[in-house]
Amino acid sequence: MFVELMPLLKERTLLITVARVDDRVKVNVIPAKVKEGEDHALTTPLSLTGSAEELDSELGRHLAGYVDSHLALGSTLAEAKAEMDAAAKAARQKVKTAQQTSKPDPAVANKDESPGPAAPGTDTTPSLFAAQQDAEPTTPAADRKGDLELQSS
Repeated sequence: MFVELMPLLKERTLLITVARVDDRVKVNVIPAKVKEGEDHALTTPLSLTGSAEELDSELGRHLAGYVDSHLALGSTLAEAKAEMDAAAKAARQKVKTAQQTSKPDPAVANKDESPGPAAPGTDTTPSLFAAQQDAEPTTPAADRKGDLELQSS
C-alpha cells in the first residue's frame, strides 16, 4: 500500500483515515494542498469501502491508479499553465511591437494636421441666435440717428 503512495508522497502530504462502517472498512486518502491557489482537483480525496479481505487484495491496485491519475493531472495542469503563460507573453510582445511600429513620424504628423482651428462661421450646428448674428446690429442710438436724418431732409 505505501509503495504505491510514494510517488504522490514526494509532492504532497497525504492524510489517511480508516473507519469501520457496519461490517465494512472505509479508507480515505486525502491529499493536502501544497500551495495557495492550487487547483482543487489536485486535492480530490480517494474513498474506498469494502470488506477487510477486499481491501487487502484490491487497495494497492486502486491506490496505484489514483496516484497515476493524480500525477498525470498535475502534469497536465502544469503544461497548460506554461502554455497560457507563453501565449500571454507572446500577446504582450505583439501589442508592444504594434504600438512601436504605429507611432507616427512627427514630421509626417504635422503635415497631416489641419491648419489651425476651424473658422468661426463654418459651424454647421444651428443656433438660436444665428439670425441675430448675421443681421446688422441695431441699437437704439442707430435707430434715433436714422430718425433724425429722415426728419432733416
